[in-house]
Amino acid sequence: MKRARLQRGSVVFDKRRKIWNYLWCENGHRRTKLIGPASEFPTKTSAWRAAEPFRRSVENEISSNPVITVNSIVAQYRSEKMPQRLSTRRGYEAWLNNHILPRWRNCPLTELQARPVELWLHSLALSPKSRVHVRGLIHAIWDYAMWRGDAPTQRNPMELVTIKGATRRMRKPRSLTVEEFQLLLENFEEPYRTIALVCVCFGLRISECLALKWSDVDWLGSKLRVERAIVRQQVDDVKTIYSGKLMSVDAEMLEVLRSWRQNTPFSSSGDWMFASRVQLGQLPVSYPWVWQMFQKAATKAGIGNLGTHSLRHSYRSWLDAAGTAIAVQQKLMRHSDIRTTLNIYGDVVTDEMAVAHSKVVGMALRRKVIAN
Repeated sequence: MKRARLQRGSVVFDKRRKIWNYLWCENGHRRTKLIGPASEFPTKTSAWRAAEPFRRSVENEISSNPVITVNSIVAQYRSEKMPQRLSTRRGYEAWLNNHILPRWRNCPLTELQARPVELWLHSLALSPKSRVHVRGLIHAIWDYAMWRGDAPTQRNPMELVTIKGATRRMRKPRSLTVEEFQLLLENFEEPYRTIALVCVCFGLRISECLALKWSDVDWLGSKLRVERAIVRQQVDDVKTIYSGKLMSVDAEMLEVLRSWRQNTPFSSSGDWMFASRVQLGQLPVSYPWVWQMFQKAATKAGIGNLGTHSLRHSYRSWLDAAGTAIAVQQKLMRHSDIRTTLNIYGDVVTDEMAVAHSKVVGMALRRKVIAN
């Protein structure tokens, strides 16, 4: 009721200064204008009459400049600036629909200020990393509003929001030992055995592994091209431009791929490497099914619960165990920034990458690796 009264405007008497003021709310901020002293306007009615012309002009101005709500700016952001990569877009939609809009939907954009947002973020039952993602999305929405001209160009308020423990992991990533991986491999049937080998020998994300086609293998040049991902059975781009690269393929790993190609009914150049029989080869096997097979094999192997991304973490650990230079690891992991791998800079040559890859393949296939 008070907010509605301020939006329409109200006349207030300042007892200390003995003056009448006209108060109203504009874009979430309280505004005031002097009407005159009590000697000139002895009653509130007379003060209202004096404020009437100004009240009408304020109401006209407010009606011609409607308040920009969070919901309206988000709707525009979705149509103009929402990232096009499927997995990124899904993540953004989840933060918007589950957290941001339920709390701020009908609020003016100007209410998304540092203190209230920070207090709200700390009240959410989310990990610090997830809170950082929510803050980052609100930051993007503010930038978009300034880009559109719906908000004055200024310092983004979200730059003042701090998240405690933002760089701290809630759970330590799991890496398998070579022995654990061998136990896991013994409990896989095809194509899951080859999927596991491809993930651990190239450090691929499962979305990249399942999106491989036979045409991505250069059999003569011993190279593997990673140029797409698949999320919820929809083909998508790779995570970054650095993720899509040619990778060296060890001769023994090339034989593993050749053996699987000879046994799958979907072996044409344009077929998915891990095509689904249920989908008659039109799509690769689905991630939920792969995840179930991983859990089943891990349980049989007695190594506990296992996520598919653990193989990428294992790849990184095995590169370390093989004595691979950190600069080579960055290239093999296809990280855009070496700090993602480790805080050391450097460069590599292709031969070093091939040698490191061969060492990891040797571990996966229990081959005796000669130290370089």
